[in-house]
Amino acid sequence: MQEMVIYGVSFDMVGKQPIVLLKTVDGNKFLPIWIGHPEAASILMKLQGASTPRPMTHDLLCDMLGELQVKCTRVAVTELRDNTFFASITLRANGRELEIDSRPSDAIALAVRWGVPIFAADEVIAESAIEFEQEAEESEDVVEKFKEFLDQVSPEDFASGES
Repeated sequence: MQEMVIYGVSFDMVGKQPIVLLKTVDGNKFLPIWIGHPEAASILMKLQGASTPRPMTHDLLCDMLGELQVKCTRVAVTELRDNTFFASITLRANGRELEIDSRPSDAIALAVRWGVPIFAADEVIAESAIEFEQEAEESEDVVEKFKEFLDQVSPEDFASGES
């Protein structure tokens, strides 16, 4: 497992689907994950510090778990199978650690609310990550190259190993 950070949320230019872009903490590999519009909005709202007058679904879940004294310790993108990413949410409750199956988008939306680390399995990174040669600090160049890449890619390209 490698620790990841949220590099950004964007849209693919072909299908206008939201993509959350994770970046390895200790490297220059980027993992694009296609997600739904509600989850993208949920992630972006929290990243931008926006709030709503009533709790949204991910906020409600965090509030409920907090009231039950359940803590999230991490989330992980665990697998890519048949064009679908899988994830898990690790919870600690009553001295026990629980692994809960999740969509990556929901796991990431919860991770930004709890402030917990996000990980990705080495196999997922090897199979689906994009590596740029520049250092990540040259972010404008990386973002521009990534936008160019998104203009020509579809989710199916990652399942077949093409890029």
